[in-house]
Amino acid sequence: MRDTQTMRVGVVLERRHTGNPWQEHAWRPVAVIPGAPELERPRLLMREGPIELYHAATLPIELHPSETEGYRYNLSQAQPRVYVVLRTPEGESEPKPFLATLCPYEAQDYSDSGSDIVDGVPAPDPVLAWVADYVEKHHVEVPFKKRERLPFDPRKGGARGGGRGHG
Repeated sequence: MRDTQTMRVGVVLERRHTGNPWQEHAWRPVAVIPGAPELERPRLLMREGPIELYHAATLPIELHPSETEGYRYNLSQAQPRVYVVLRTPEGESEPKPFLATLCPYEAQDYSDSGSDIVDGVPAPDPVLAWVADYVEKHHVEVPFKKRERLPFDPRKGGARGGGRGHG
């Protein structure tokens, strides 16, 4: 689709030693880096005590005209977020960055799956300017349309009145 735009961001993950015998480390996204270079493997950025920060991957954020309502909602928040989805590949034990999105509704869909880690990180200023410009150019307000209720017809049955066809 020609109205889709893409920006690549580096995903920074925090790896924290938990001291838990069943889970040695906990991973969570903490930042994104606009325009980050591609990586062959994760790069250690910092180590301080039990915490390590890694530039774990570079992912595209894609903006789609059909998702501008979600972007608008995100921009209206006190701290707009980039939502990062982490997924553990089959046969591996550590999660990897899978997706970065600015649409909270898309992030919620991944969160609902229960198998992914989804967390929002503060959106950097260049990302905010980019998405705000995109929304300004592509958002189309869809007016609320209340459904008109049809009058009850006892000859057609239905959930009320014990109509046929259910059960």
